[in-house]
Amino acid sequence: MFTAVIYKQYHTYLKLEKSLSENTVVNYEFDLKKLCDYCAGRGIEPRDATFEDLQEFLYTSFKSDTNPRSQARIIAGIRSFYKFLLYHNYIDQDPSELIESPKIGEHLPEVLSVQEIDRMINCIDLSKKEGRRNRAIIEMLYGSGLRVSELVTLKLSNMFRSEGYMIVEGKGSKQRLVPISPEADKQFGLWLEDRALLDIKTPYSDYAFVNHYGKGLTRAMIFYIIKMLAADAGIRKNISPHTLRHSFATHLLQNGADLRVIQQLLGHENITTTEIYTHINVQDLRNAILKYHPANNRK
Repeated sequence: MFTAVIYKQYHTYLKLEKSLSENTVVNYEFDLKKLCDYCAGRGIEPRDATFEDLQEFLYTSFKSDTNPRSQARIIAGIRSFYKFLLYHNYIDQDPSELIESPKIGEHLPEVLSVQEIDRMINCIDLSKKEGRRNRAIIEMLYGSGLRVSELVTLKLSNMFRSEGYMIVEGKGSKQRLVPISPEADKQFGLWLEDRALLDIKTPYSDYAFVNHYGKGLTRAMIFYIIKMLAADAGIRKNISPHTLRHSFATHLLQNGADLRVIQQLLGHENITTTEIYTHINVQDLRNAILKYHPANNRK
């Protein structure tokens, strides 16, 4: 039987790591309850459900709700749940990965402007013991486009600061070389001065970023830091650490970087994943026409 601990972990995952709104979290958990009831009726655990089981569940759910957006939400919630189970090693294979969603238009990720990122940085209190660490975290996420999981597992032994690059372990334990921007390197050097004063516990001695107890940072902690800085900066967008990664890629593309280069920097296996940023750029062009062309500003 799935325990309450797992469901509590999933709730935290939705709130902090996925940065979903309260309403979306409620909907996802409501749909999950329906899936659990369906599985119980068939005498199986949700983690033992097959692709065919999920197809049948969705078929019965969609009979009473034909709205494509509602259907897409249910599918998104189910996928999210199984991705969570897979990431935490509760299952070995994701039965939801082949499920197709109805076409309802493309969702573009949230992006911060350079000014908004500067406002977040300016809200960091460098007089606090975690101040220089948090500044270095922001510079690493935005300056190198790291995933939050890559940041919390970054090793000192994989950082070659004199050469200006680091080895990052991404999805599927795949390693890639990522440049360290001069500003990120500068702020990281300042953080190392504070880090040297901490009592680093042995298992975390090679971790680039640790908490004040000398232990590794969690992904949830990075989410909390980003959200608090965004709130302090007066940013009302629904952002997460991944927003800084999106901003990194978008700003590179806007300033002329080749899409293939961005693909390598982000560690995308498929170029189509990186192409989402071309859509963001096209949207920027459209917004510029709407805002600045005189034909759209007639009274």
